[in-house]
Amino acid sequence: MVRGRRSGDTKRQVILFILCICVSQSGAETLRYSLPEEMERDSFVANIAKDLGVPLSQLAARKARVVSGGNEQLFRLNQNTGILTARESLDREEICPQSDTCTLVFKIFFENPLQLIRGEVEVRDVNDNSPVFPEKEMVLEILETASPGSRFPLESAQDKDVGINGLQNYSLEPNPHFSLAIGTAKDGVKYLELVLQSQLDREEKGELNLLLTATDGGSPPRSGTAQVRIVVLDANDNIPVFERETYEVRLAENSPLEQLVVRVTAADPDEGSNGEVRYAFTQTPERSRQLFQLNPTTGEIRVAGKLDFEEAKSHKMVVKATDGAGLSAHCKVQVEVLDVNDNAPEIALTSLTASIAEDAPPRTVVALFSVRDRDSGDNGRTECSIDGDLPFSLTPTFDNYYELRTSAALDRERTAEYNITITATDWGTKRLSSQEIIFVQISDVNDNAPTFTQEVYTMSVAENNSPMLRIGSVKATDDDTGENARVNYALVRQEGKEQPEISVNAENGDVYILRPLDYEKVRAFEVTVRAADGGSPPLSAQAVLRVLVRDENDNAPVLLHPPPDSSAAGELVPRWAPSGYLVAKVVAVDADAGQNAWLSYELAKATEPALFRVGLHSGEVRTARAVTERDAARQKLIVLVRDRGQPPRSATATLAVALVDDFSDAFHQLGHDPAGGQLPQVAEEEMLTTYLIASLCCVSSLFVFLATAVAALVVKVRRARRNETETLPTFPTSATESTAGSLPRSFVYDVCFAAGTVNSEFRFLRPLFPCFPAGLPPGPGEQRSSVCSQDAATLGGEGGWIVQGSAPLPEDAGPRAADAVCPANRELELNVSSEQNPWLAHQ
Repeated sequence: MVRGRRSGDTKRQVILFILCICVSQSGAETLRYSLPEEMERDSFVANIAKDLGVPLSQLAARKARVVSGGNEQLFRLNQNTGILTARESLDREEICPQSDTCTLVFKIFFENPLQLIRGEVEVRDVNDNSPVFPEKEMVLEILETASPGSRFPLESAQDKDVGINGLQNYSLEPNPHFSLAIGTAKDGVKYLELVLQSQLDREEKGELNLLLTATDGGSPPRSGTAQVRIVVLDANDNIPVFERETYEVRLAENSPLEQLVVRVTAADPDEGSNGEVRYAFTQTPERSRQLFQLNPTTGEIRVAGKLDFEEAKSHKMVVKATDGAGLSAHCKVQVEVLDVNDNAPEIALTSLTASIAEDAPPRTVVALFSVRDRDSGDNGRTECSIDGDLPFSLTPTFDNYYELRTSAALDRERTAEYNITITATDWGTKRLSSQEIIFVQISDVNDNAPTFTQEVYTMSVAENNSPMLRIGSVKATDDDTGENARVNYALVRQEGKEQPEISVNAENGDVYILRPLDYEKVRAFEVTVRAADGGSPPLSAQAVLRVLVRDENDNAPVLLHPPPDSSAAGELVPRWAPSGYLVAKVVAVDADAGQNAWLSYELAKATEPALFRVGLHSGEVRTARAVTERDAARQKLIVLVRDRGQPPRSATATLAVALVDDFSDAFHQLGHDPAGGQLPQVAEEEMLTTYLIASLCCVSSLFVFLATAVAALVVKVRRARRNETETLPTFPTSATESTAGSLPRSFVYDVCFAAGTVNSEFRFLRPLFPCFPAGLPPGPGEQRSSVCSQDAATLGGEGGWIVQGSAPLPEDAGPRAADAVCPANRELELNVSSEQNPWLAHQ
């Protein structure tokens, strides 16, 4: 079954191929059909698909259609059934008014490939028109002396039908005086004459009325009648005589109105009214009567209408000359119309491809049209051309048909549409031409990739931005149109890299920052943006988007020295310090950048503002003048650190400065002020803990052994006092642990003392600063200018203490003596001057 079906398809294709070759090479054999007139609308004419042997599927696939020869389309082709039908009821007399045969020419067009097949439909006449006389009553004036055998012309009837359906016979009502003679002219037109059979007698009967009937040969036959009234006149000796029996004239079709065509002349030798001749048309078609005017007195025939060679090439008329007595004679006038070039060529568009792709190859058929000139000879010979330098050409096919083809490659981006002016010119002496403008639009093909306006886009955004902040847009253009020019934007994701907090609007290219940015973490980043069009397949381009984060003053200065969590940093300044003496250095940093990180230092508040100054950019705290005895021993400085942002941010550092004379004075100045009534927080906590323990012990002892508890308490108190006098305090293990201050290394000393000199040579005071356990290294930026005991219980439970010497060593004591008095290798680090304390042993 499959093999048989394939064989049948192959045969059909071969037949179609051979048919196409024959059609293209021989101009196609003409298809001929016939159709009676006055058929109903959409009447069947022919089965085109069957007659051509073309499958029905090919009709629709190749866009088969029918085009009539004239301007009016008379036929319709159904692509689904292959049936050719008439669009309207056809009237042969209207379509071919002056032709015995009526043939309508049509053409069948096929596309892919282009083919043209000629066809003819003969419209057969039917007997749908009756003979009609020009006048319902014809009047003849005949002398009573007329001899038998005399002939008198009568008006012929007209029948629009042709052939057997046309006028065939005449009949006259029976009467004793006249008979009817029917003759045929050289051109085949029948004419009538009334023949006198017997002598007339006016006195017997002055008027006769006869009925004339014209009959055609249709089935059933149709007829028309006219009344012939004969008036009998008195005798007249002579009848008018024309100079010529036939007048032949040649007249150009563009002759103006009132132009003289010919002058007919008939002479009558009678005198008086019997010799006066008057002229009139007889047996002349109505159209000729409209085009020509006959002067009844002079016999001049002039142009009365517009002659048209294409409508009628000749006109035949009969002129009757009648004298005053009623006698008449006849002559013929034949006017031959000469063709002049009065019709411009007519361009009829048959097929048009309104839109053609820009990648169409050269010689692609765009339109098919025909050119017709109604003139004859060289006046009807035409040629066509295209105006301007356009990528199109004209190719003549056959039967005055032309193909409009492309002659070069097209580019829609350069020219999106063409107005092609086709000029058709004839070959007449005075050449006439006509033009037809064909609009051809070039459809787009996705042959252009999007183009960014910049290769690199640089945008900036301030840090701490709001979410979904628009910072700009990228723009790409595409020279194509429609979907091929619709650009979508997207970020190109890079493998292995974290996607930045950024997005691009796919429609308009707007760039948004998704989340707040931090300049201190990310200062700039780059992403790749791709723009792709909507073509198939899509084309794309890429651009680099660089985003710069602008710094905002969102970070206040951070103090490194002194640390911000300490209440005050202690510094020692000798009384002999000159102007410009370095007291301390405030160190701060700002995480911002630029002027937001430019720091300036100033003295915001001081016990004696005139005594100290602060370096604007260095943060160094120096004496503004020499220290005097009148200056207070304890100075409190507040240094303001400020950046240059808008608005500026700041931080403050608090310094406690002690003006000292010698070593013991240093401890005294940094000790507790009894008048102030202030206790360090650590001492208060220690005292509270002691009280709670003592209270619990007392309550417990009271309920168990009241008397024994009292005695044990006394013993315990004495033992505690004895231990207090025998135990040495513990100091920091290394002097380098408290070097966070800003004084030079040359001012650091180690001091030793003997175990037996604690109570006799030193006095214990309350600490000025919180105590730290021995061996604990200072924190970042932490300054320790005092030394605390490791064992708080040994020093009376008061925590760390600042000690002040009360008995100096002998001046001649050397280093060995110092070692001798420090059997426990106890060291004390003091920030005091060796010049004021010469008794200290320098390490």
